[in-house]
Amino acid sequence: MVDYILEMKSIYKSFGSNEVLHGVNFQLKPGEIHALLGENGTGKSTLMNILGGVFPAQSGEIILYGEPITVSSPADAQKKGIAFIHQELTLINDLAIYENLFLGNELKKGGFLDVAEMCKQSRKVLEHMGVKLDPKTLVSELDTSYKQIVEIARALLRNAKILIMDEPTTALTEIEIQSVFKIMTSLKKQGVSIVFISHKLKEVVAICDSHTVMRDGNNVVSGKIDDQINETILAKFMVGKDLSDDELYASRKIGSTVLEVRKLSYEREFHDISFKVSKGEIVGFTGLLGDGRSELFQTIFGCNKNYSGDIYMNGVRQLMHTTTKACSCGIGYVPRNRKENGIIRDMSVKQNMSISIMNKLKKFLFIDQKKEKKLTDQFVNDLNIKVSCVDDLITSLSGGNQQKVILSRWLAANPQIIVLDNPTQGVDIGAKLEIYHFIMRLAEQGMSVIVLSSEAQEVLKLCDRIYVMYHGEIRKEFLRTEADAEKIMIVATGGNIA
Repeated sequence: MVDYILEMKSIYKSFGSNEVLHGVNFQLKPGEIHALLGENGTGKSTLMNILGGVFPAQSGEIILYGEPITVSSPADAQKKGIAFIHQELTLINDLAIYENLFLGNELKKGGFLDVAEMCKQSRKVLEHMGVKLDPKTLVSELDTSYKQIVEIARALLRNAKILIMDEPTTALTEIEIQSVFKIMTSLKKQGVSIVFISHKLKEVVAICDSHTVMRDGNNVVSGKIDDQINETILAKFMVGKDLSDDELYASRKIGSTVLEVRKLSYEREFHDISFKVSKGEIVGFTGLLGDGRSELFQTIFGCNKNYSGDIYMNGVRQLMHTTTKACSCGIGYVPRNRKENGIIRDMSVKQNMSISIMNKLKKFLFIDQKKEKKLTDQFVNDLNIKVSCVDDLITSLSGGNQQKVILSRWLAANPQIIVLDNPTQGVDIGAKLEIYHFIMRLAEQGMSVIVLSSEAQEVLKLCDRIYVMYHGEIRKEFLRTEADAEKIMIVATGGNIA
């Protein structure tokens, strides 16, 4: 019996002149959940991509079950019992759930695809996860959170002995996260080892047995997660200094009403919604998956013209039938799921940042390069965007820095009110606090900010007022001084409080 199911020794990896991993060591025991931690861009995913056969290391050694191995491809990794759930979704939208689950491993009967058996096994693994989905549903019809669940289900079907989970709960609600945790615990009891990459340190402390922290491509510390380890200690290991957001919130002058919504409804997504947002105010909307908050603000941003009810900007009723109209009224919208709805992958950092104001940057028939550079440099400095060259593709940046670029894009248009849908999704703790402080600065400068978030702690940290939604309705409005996580969860799950 080996002490470790996996050992990675002195792993080095460079991309061009950029050395990403500097002799990293990693050890994984049989039947443990091991947290691999570090800020965005620190080398966690690179290390696991080497294990998963995505690309080779420059040097170093991988030992599996006590024997040195090479992993030549993702398919080779699967054969060796290593399954990788990537942060980037890899599903094919035009195929059904069962087709994605069995892609490359299709079941046949008499020379034909055994659709019935594949659907049966797909339904079984989904039900085991506590999820009710029709296996014949097209993946394109799923919300991103459900796409993530299908990714996890596909890995579970491969009977992997090592499961790498790269930010698996980023787009999931609390209830869905608990379902995933139950599955992880069950797999652990069956002897499956799990590498859990996450920025949600509360989850790490709750589910993981041990931890390895990386910083700037190096090992920082490894050890057990016990009563001596908490979120604060792990955060300090990750960034190399104490982090505190106790002084984050600051009261400020709240001005007149900027946005008012009266009895807004749209199909089955939400109904009879009324609220106000004032100048310089930060307002939070929270709840569980399917509460309708994203659909509500997509409608206010002009994405769904067949709504009923009224939308007022600065006291004037507006018909928000197009996104162009919403922008002209001074509304900016940073969507959730930056990978699918935010970044333009084939464009540079600079182009992604300035595309919202191309008309303002025109000089005759061309873009004024000096103006564009000045704008880009301003936001790189203001938001501390870590980029070696703004002409690099945006995909070269870490998740947190991509998020900052998308935020910059809308701020460049100088909106009166900006809607941030899950603004720190998939962002490490350091970048998260930078975004929080920047949001506070925007409000202090008089901008109205609406934060849509599934994390109660996030809206509690930032917001002056909090609306809790449930099944397309606003069920409760809290002042900052009235709210806490327990009250928010009660309302978000359909309960009532005094």
